[in-house]
Order: sequence, then C-alpha cells, then structure tokens
Amino acid sequence: MKNILARGGIEFLAVFLGIGLSFYAEGWQTENDNKIKKDQYLSDLTHTLESDISQINKLLETLYQSDRLITDIQSDIDQNHTVYTDPEILKKLLDVEVGISFFPQDGIFNQLIATGSFELIQNVELKNILLEMYNHQKQRNYATSTEIDHFNIRFRNEVLDEFRVSFKYNSYDGAFYGSRTLNQYKFNRTYYMSNDFYGLLSQANLYGNMYTRQLKDVEKSYITALSLAKNEITE
Repeated sequence: MKNILARGGIEFLAVFLGIGLSFYAEGWQTENDNKIKKDQYLSDLTHTLESDISQINKLLETLYQSDRLITDIQSDIDQNHTVYTDPEILKKLLDVEVGISFFPQDGIFNQLIATGSFELIQNVELKNILLEMYNHQKQRNYATSTEIDHFNIRFRNEVLDEFRVSFKYNSYDGAFYGSRTLNQYKFNRTYYMSNDFYGLLSQANLYGNMYTRQLKDVEKSYITALSLAKNEITE
C-alpha cells in the first residue's frame, strides 16, 4: 500500500512539474517573442529617426541660407540699394524660405504603443524622450509651423504683388518644394526702401531664427533617442 502511495505521489509530482515546466517554457517563449518584436520595432524606429534627422539637417540648411539672404537684402537697403542689382535682389527674395516645416514620421512609435512593445523597453530615459518627442515636441512643432506658414503666405504674396514678379517653377529641383527662376518683374523701389518691407524682412528673419532654434532642440532629442534605441537593441 505504501509503495502504491509513494508511486502515486511521484507520478503526481512528475505531472505537476511537467505542467509547471510547460507553463514556464510557454511564458519564456512568449517573453522572448515579445522581446524580438520590440527589438524589431526599435530597429525600424532607428531607420525612421535617421531619416528624420536627415530631413532636419536639410531644413536647417535652408533656414541658414534664408538668414544669409535676408541679411544681404537688408544690407543692400541700408546702403541705398547700391550693393546688388534689381534682378539679384529678386532672385534672393524668391530663394528665401521660412515657411518650411518638419514632419516627423510617427508610425513606428504608434505601433510600439499599440502593440504594448513600448512597455517592454528597459531604458527609462529612452521611453521618456520618445514620449517627449512624439507628444510635446510634435505639438509644439505643429503650432509653430502653422504660425510661420500663415506669415509665409503673406510674405510671398507681398513680394510677388509689389514687384510684379513672374517666375518659372521647377518642381524637381531643390530639397523640398522645387525652385523658382525669375522670369519677368517690375521692381518697386519705393516699396523696397520702405519701412514696411524692411520690417517684413525682419519678421521673416525672426521666424527663421525661432524655427532654427526649435529644430536644433528637436534634432538633439532625435540624436539621443537614436543612440539609446541602438543600445536597447544590443543589450
């Protein structure tokens, strides 16, 4: 009788351990699968971040160039329009771009959130900076871009109206919106030398500098997130 009970106890223990090991193995496999999925999303995210950083760099180059162009134009006005010719000034005006916007690619981040993979990220700093980038910074970027876009419409319309400019447009040239080549114009010297136009240029310069600062902050966050994401994958 004792042998039967002992044998039964051993069999029960074996079954119990087998079930326990089965649950453990299933849990380990699920955890491993989730980690692989999380790492794959983070790998995709690094490619997105690299692409966005490249976009930011091109935007900054355009804003730096616009800042130089506005400085050239205002310097010419300060010297009574003796530095550049009429067509040279209008060419510079057509090349001023302060109404360009950064459009972050947030699809992979949204997948991280939707699939629960975001919670599997071990690095708290990475989680915090991603939340900052795709929430606060994204909303701030949208608000600033909208304000500058509205100003840029006014700026562009005044230049075209006051100087009676027509141009040829090449949509395949330029980093973002193509390029414009001066075709015909009627240079309005009175408007060019006016306080209104000088102030408009100063406002354009202010918006350009403001957005440059904001993009540099965004770029810093993206570079940090990229480094942290790569470290998270290799750990």
